[in-house]
Amino acid sequence: MMTVYLSHGLESGPGALKIQALKGIAETLDDCEPVVMDYRGMAEPPRRLDHLLDTLSKRNDNPAACVLAGSSLGGWLSAAVSAQHPLLGCFLLAPALGLPAYPETSPIIQAQLTHIIHGWQDDVVLPGPVIERARLQQLSLRMVDDDHRLHASLDTILSDFERFLTQCQTLTKQSMLV
Repeated sequence: MMTVYLSHGLESGPGALKIQALKGIAETLDDCEPVVMDYRGMAEPPRRLDHLLDTLSKRNDNPAACVLAGSSLGGWLSAAVSAQHPLLGCFLLAPALGLPAYPETSPIIQAQLTHIIHGWQDDVVLPGPVIERARLQQLSLRMVDDDHRLHASLDTILSDFERFLTQCQTLTKQSMLV
């Protein structure tokens, strides 16, 4: 069973359009359990990070068998967890990298598979730090003609997410054969 943790951004919640759409994709796959995180009432990134780490621990999920996906602050949370615990996958939408208010502005992403989608018109999280992180680690990066919310790119996001989860499942099955 592959667990997919979905983390929303600072201003949104677990019912946000992108999070619910990603959950819908995860629900269509066999042996895939989506877990939608709820960070409402926790504005500070370190508090949200502790909540995500606590949830992983309480559920007794092995991070190496988990995919963490998130948008904006949720993308930063996913990357920050991967810096502490190698993951199966990291799927990041407009991840909040390079923001000085965050404890670690550019975490080293440790995941077998990583895919980032970011908008060229993003004026909340500028593209530069995200492109640089992808370049430094040679991570998969799709730049789209969109803003921070990425709503005009939802079809692309969902298509990429389905393909990404299928690749993660293939990796899991291959590791079971070894």
